[in-house]
Amino acid sequence: MLPALFISHGSPMTVLLDSPARDFMRGFGAGFPKPKAILAVSAHWETAEPLLGGPATPETIHDFYGFPQALYQIHYNAPGAPELAESIARRLHEAGFKSAVDPARGLDHGAWTPLYMAYPKADIPVLQLSIQSHLGPAHHHALGVALRPLREEGVLILATGSMTHNLRELDRNVHGDGRGGASFPWAQNFADWMEDKLAQRDDAALLEYRSKAPEARRNHPTDEHLLPLYVALGAATPGHPATALHRSMQFGSLSMDSYRFD
Repeated sequence: MLPALFISHGSPMTVLLDSPARDFMRGFGAGFPKPKAILAVSAHWETAEPLLGGPATPETIHDFYGFPQALYQIHYNAPGAPELAESIARRLHEAGFKSAVDPARGLDHGAWTPLYMAYPKADIPVLQLSIQSHLGPAHHHALGVALRPLREEGVLILATGSMTHNLRELDRNVHGDGRGGASFPWAQNFADWMEDKLAQRDDAALLEYRSKAPEARRNHPTDEHLLPLYVALGAATPGHPATALHRSMQFGSLSMDSYRFD
C-alpha cells in the first residue's frame, strides 16, 4: 500500500535554489514503490466543490509572477489520467460530495514543483483535486477518508501546501537564499505543535488547530495552505502516527515540514 504525503512545496524558486528542502524533494519518492498514478491536492486550486483535473495532457501552469525567466521555461510534461479522474469523481459522489471533472485543468506550481524534483522523468500519470478553503479542516479530512482506498490501488495521494504560510512576515534577510537555519519562535512553536499532534495522531486537536495551536492565525492568516494536510490525514490508516520526513525553515517563518501517512 502506498502512503499519503503532505509536502510543504514552498516557493517555486525551490527548484532552482540549493536548500535542504530541495534535497529532500529530490528523494522523497525513493521510500516506496513507483506509483501507478499521482493524485495531487494543491493549495493553489480552490473551487466551490471538489473538482478533478481531467486532461489527457495536463498544462504546466505558471501561476506566479515576478520570478526569473528560467522558472517559466520549466514544463512538467507528465501524462494525465482522465479515466481515473472520472472514477475518483464517482467515488466522491458516492461518499456524499458534489464532485465533477474539469477537462482542462493542468498542474499548478503546488503540484509540479515537488514532482519536477521527485519524478523528473515525468512518466507517471498525474491529476489534481481542488480544495474548498471555505469549508475547513473537517471537510478535507472527510475527503481524505473517501480517497483512502486509492492507496491500495497504487495511487499516491500527494497533498501539497505549507506547514506555515504568512508571506507578510517572511524575512528575506534571514538566509535569503532559502537555505533555512534561523527561525522565528512563533513559527517554530506552531510547527513543533503540529509535529507533536501528528505523531500522537491527536486528530481532534488537529481538526481544531485554529483554536488550539500556538499562534495559529499568525502562521495561517487563511486556511488554504494547511488544508491539503487534512486530506492526507484522512487518507491515513486510523490511529497510525504520521512520520516526519523533513523539517526545515526558510526566511525565518516559512516551515518546509513534510510528513508521511501510512
